[in-house]
Amino acid sequence: MTTASAQPRYRRILLKISGQFMKGDQAFGLDAETFKWVAGEIRDVAVKEVQIGVVIGGGNIFRGAGALNINRAAGDYIGMIATMINALTLQAALEGLGLETRVMSAIEMREVAEPYIRRRAIRHLERQRIVIFGCGTGNPYFTTDTAAALRANEIEAEVLMKATQVDGVYSADPRRDAQAVKLDHLSYQEMVTGNLGIMDTSAVSLCRDNRLPILVFNLKRTGNIWKAVMGEKIGTLVD
Repeated sequence: MTTASAQPRYRRILLKISGQFMKGDQAFGLDAETFKWVAGEIRDVAVKEVQIGVVIGGGNIFRGAGALNINRAAGDYIGMIATMINALTLQAALEGLGLETRVMSAIEMREVAEPYIRRRAIRHLERQRIVIFGCGTGNPYFTTDTAAALRANEIEAEVLMKATQVDGVYSADPRRDAQAVKLDHLSYQEMVTGNLGIMDTSAVSLCRDNRLPILVFNLKRTGNIWKAVMGEKIGTLVD
């Protein structure tokens, strides 16, 4: 059990949260209680003066071009706007707990968010503001996983934490295969060649090229962000 006096293993993190998680038990949309709960989990880490960047997906609102039978680029732009809805909602939940935040957007929308500028993002982090990065990379054909890998490297995070709904990376989908085995540690190459479906290959390759570790863990378990930051053995470490 980690004591209150223990020091975090990581001082600057990038937390990737799927949009799917934010719908809670609903079929789609935003679940207010889920946003409040996630904000509380982040707060427990922020009070230890850990610098936190967040990339959040938009799958709870829009799942891609196929849903509307439109071209991929247009669908991706709609998805980017969906991530901003989630980013602003998470900002409100965090500020409701008294935390200072900034939302930065890869697509300019000055009335609701700052434009993404790397040096400004780092300055916000140094001042203990939680920075939520919206609109992915600002370009179609890239996922929010790739955006998370890009932002993590740009802000010089010590780890990319991918919060999922399972306990880590498995040899197969544990929801479909009872024989699936949890893997505690993987190399970047094993993550790419194993076709494990946890993170797209461009995101993993970007982390590999810059030697940024990836920690995949279950966000549903209370205290897991805290445990991950403190260096407790949870989830799957990819390095």
